[in-house]
Amino acid sequence: MQLTGLLDHAERLLPSAVGDTPAERVLAGKLIANLFFEDSTRTRVSFEIAARRLGADVVNLGASGSSASKGESLVDTARNIEAMGVDVLVVRCAISGGAALVADNVKCAVVNAGDGRHEHPTQGLLDLLTLRRHLGDLRGKRVAIVGDIANSRVARSTTHGLAALGAHVVAVGPPSLIPSGWRNLTCCENITISHDLDPIVGEVDAIITLRIQMERAAGQGIASDYRFAYGLTESRRARLRSGALILHPGPMNRGVEIDDAVADDALSSVIFEQVSAGVAVRMAVLLQACTAVAKDTQSH
Repeated sequence: MQLTGLLDHAERLLPSAVGDTPAERVLAGKLIANLFFEDSTRTRVSFEIAARRLGADVVNLGASGSSASKGESLVDTARNIEAMGVDVLVVRCAISGGAALVADNVKCAVVNAGDGRHEHPTQGLLDLLTLRRHLGDLRGKRVAIVGDIANSRVARSTTHGLAALGAHVVAVGPPSLIPSGWRNLTCCENITISHDLDPIVGEVDAIITLRIQMERAAGQGIASDYRFAYGLTESRRARLRSGALILHPGPMNRGVEIDDAVADDALSSVIFEQVSAGVAVRMAVLLQACTAVAKDTQSH
């Protein structure tokens, strides 16, 4: 399976990703452009670190510093950057399907770093890598994804990946934040939907709690007692089964979806391991992207 192979490759790259061993500079001479038209810290920086670890040159472009702020379209911006000799475009945008739109209009490789409410593939991959390193084979494992599912591209990508690897996903949140037909939206059958977190806390192998996305008006869909109904509080952490993991894609709203003591728990929280895994995953993705472009060039 291509997914498993990519995760295996990322795991082999992990020592280089965190700086424990030097990486082979196999992308020396390649140019990676990060086109981030939405705010980002972890994703943008991890793509930049991943590229530099592999020897590539990197340019970073945001909406406020580009012609997009003057009304230029996403596609025109991408085509202009490609014309400067870029090998890979890493695209984050507010348009669902925006990365695919760019890919359809350029010849270089395009990596989706998050598009609207649609997908965040590399976040899904790093979640899978983190879970697999702790839980082993994910077949039959139960993973709860809790919170603002309606606005979460992370929820979609991670759900797809978990289902592909044979895990069961429990989507948990208030009715206002779980779209009707969630199973159909994800095209996955191995999903349960629940609006009550407490009964499943002690039954899952991992909980991925999501940020409440206030910038997407999610605040209008939650009650003032959200923390008490769906937050990962210390009392809920105490009811986790032995070895169960806590993940969060960041940035965290501490005291809302997760308490300080839970986020920083050395036994169950793997939140900062996710960040490290993100560099390894993005190294693997960039290597695959550059290899695919090279093969395509040779075939022509």
